[in-house]
Amino acid sequence: MGNYLNPGNDGFRQIRNGGYVDKTGLIKYINQTIETTPGRLTSFSRPRRFGKSFAAKMLCAYYDKSCDSGELFAGLEAEKAADFETYLNKFDVIYLDITWFIARARSRGENVVAGLQKAVIGELQTEFPGLIDEKEVFLPDALLSVAEKTGNKFIIIIDEWDALFREEKDDTELLENYVILLRGLFKGGTTTDKMIAAAYMTGILPIKKYGNESTLSDFQEYTMANPDALAPYVGFTEQEVLKLCAENGMDFEEMKFWYDGYSFKGVESVYNPNSVMSAIRRQSIRNYWISSSSYESLAFYISMDYKGLKQDVVRMLGGKSVRVKITTFQNDLTSLKSKDDVFTLLIHLGYLRYNENDKTVTIPNQEIADVFGDAVEGEGWDEIGEMIRESEDLLDATIRQDAVAVVEALEKVHNANSSVLRYNNEAALSSAIMIAYYTAKRIYKIVPEFPQGKGFAELVFLPRRGTDKPVLLVELKVDKNANSAIRQIHENKYEGDLKKYFGNLLLVGINYDKNARGKRAKRHTCVIEKV
Repeated sequence: MGNYLNPGNDGFRQIRNGGYVDKTGLIKYINQTIETTPGRLTSFSRPRRFGKSFAAKMLCAYYDKSCDSGELFAGLEAEKAADFETYLNKFDVIYLDITWFIARARSRGENVVAGLQKAVIGELQTEFPGLIDEKEVFLPDALLSVAEKTGNKFIIIIDEWDALFREEKDDTELLENYVILLRGLFKGGTTTDKMIAAAYMTGILPIKKYGNESTLSDFQEYTMANPDALAPYVGFTEQEVLKLCAENGMDFEEMKFWYDGYSFKGVESVYNPNSVMSAIRRQSIRNYWISSSSYESLAFYISMDYKGLKQDVVRMLGGKSVRVKITTFQNDLTSLKSKDDVFTLLIHLGYLRYNENDKTVTIPNQEIADVFGDAVEGEGWDEIGEMIRESEDLLDATIRQDAVAVVEALEKVHNANSSVLRYNNEAALSSAIMIAYYTAKRIYKIVPEFPQGKGFAELVFLPRRGTDKPVLLVELKVDKNANSAIRQIHENKYEGDLKKYFGNLLLVGINYDKNARGKRAKRHTCVIEKV
């Protein structure tokens, strides 16, 4: 048992001891790829804290021939597969954690790629004495030599495969050497067939592209934009979170509000697994993203000077979705050339949810919304950041039925957004109102086009469990008046289906006059009526 060659099952054993949500169904998929052409090479990218290393250690424990892992998988999904025993602990496994090799190289002042190959070849020479040239420095040749002389094929598992592209993104020579190594392992035609039974790579970014070509085109690739068959293994599914909440006495609706929001074909709700487990361990539902990912990177990307980027970020802050083209992204941090590239990167980093059906992105949940809220308080977002900070005062004014204070706050929103949002219709006004009431999302579920009476109420603010705040039924008008908005609510009986809230229900009519002129002209008017 070594550090890189056949590392054993201790990593997965510790995971099992700490409370484990069964994701071993991934083994069934990888088993189906063994000794297939094409298909044996799998790349599965996900954001930080989405269980990438857990999956890599699980696969090591299952395939590694130096240990006996049967009891670790007892009762788990993988054990039910017909080929479970066929491949259990039957292979020599090469396990590479690229972040470890980066740290190792920095501590020794050596080249990461050369140091990686030297360390792994050293273990191969110990395990297979006399089969590898003593002066060998190229890992693919060492593996090929062993495979040809023993008939053994390897399973290669690479964790954080893209770490060099993220942490050493400006060292072009180092990255070229790394690409040469990867191509030697996985793009060698018959040589790859001779020495590799299967490979699994995981990281944050998809495989690097040069032009329109992938660095490693033989890989079957699964990403946050297109996870396809591996969607159930991106994070926790809704059924898994329901079970965890029931077992640990946690509020499922709050879990959903904070950590859900990623959605894929066949798996409608996917939750951030690190945040869910952190909430359970601490018995406290709050923002755990900030402790695992720096929001400074988000602030850097959304402040880039690309046409339309700022406007679309503001729309998403207002709860809207925006269209994105993901095909131009080169899968690195240095080739960003448009807002589409920025948004595609943010999909892979977990900051945005991608909807494949309509090719749009949205902010997925309250946890990430809070990170966006922090990010827009930095340089270049002064007006929006101030507006978000003041949105709590706007909500208080609304609940107090202080229409004058509400109008003053809405005027501020208009001024803050006038340079980025041209809202001259009710849909755009609705987005601006959602931004104005940004912090209300923490205590309200805000439902646009809520079905009521004879039609749809523009916005309904439903208080979350455990709060005594009133329901807010908001109707918007452009170039009419606020009283007509209240009148429409009554005429269409929008408030009828909210009878259980009578006594704690406020009707809010807001009008925006886009043709108002002069200092004394009122662009916004507001009427608030208690039911």
